Amino acid sequence: MAEQPVEDRAVPVRIPPADQPPPLYYYHFTPPRPKVVVKADLLPAVAVVGTIALFAMPLAWIWERLAPAQNKVVQEGGKLVAVGGESYHRLDDLMLFVVLGLGAGLLTGIAVWLLRQRRGPVIMLAATAGSGVAAYLAQMTGEGWAADRYAIAVAPQVGDMIAVAPMLESAWGVLAWPLGTALAYGCLAAWNGLDDLGRRLG
Repeated sequence: MAEQPVEDRAVPVRIPPADQPPPLYYYHFTPPRPKVVVKADLLPAVAVVGTIALFAMPLAWIWERLAPAQNKVVQEGGKLVAVGGESYHRLDDLMLFVVLGLGAGLLTGIAVWLLRQRRGPVIMLAATAGSGVAAYLAQMTGEGWAADRYAIAVAPQVGDMIAVAPMLESAWGVLAWPLGTALAYGCLAAWNGLDDLGRRLG
């Protein structure tokens, strides 16, 4: 029995009407997602840390001038007793340092963000680290300057009232500056919304 040829299947083709234009095709080009730049930002990151650390001196001077001293009375045995509510100045000194640190951190984050060509996690970490170094230096320098300002030339006698230099009794205030920097930089990066944070536009 002879094999019959297999007929090709007819595929229906839709022919658009003559008065209808041919369909248009749109091609959407998606650029490759930018990668995090590390090596090129290392040297600028070191410069950022050093530059921010220099601003510890102005903040230390402002704190030393604004922080209130404690008036205390000298008693037997050289013991110092705070007068009235003067002991509250211990908290005032710390809170003043924290407020100054937060303000400095916000300004630091905004200033570093303006370095458009270096935006990224490397510079953000460098700015946060530099703020921590600056806060530590500001605490040490501010306490030293305050001690020199309220230094007592003559040994006090029992019953004398002296002004005790302001001091920071807690080290947690050092965190205010780096936290303010990270908060400001992170908010600006989230508000930007670009994959490269606008580096290519710099």
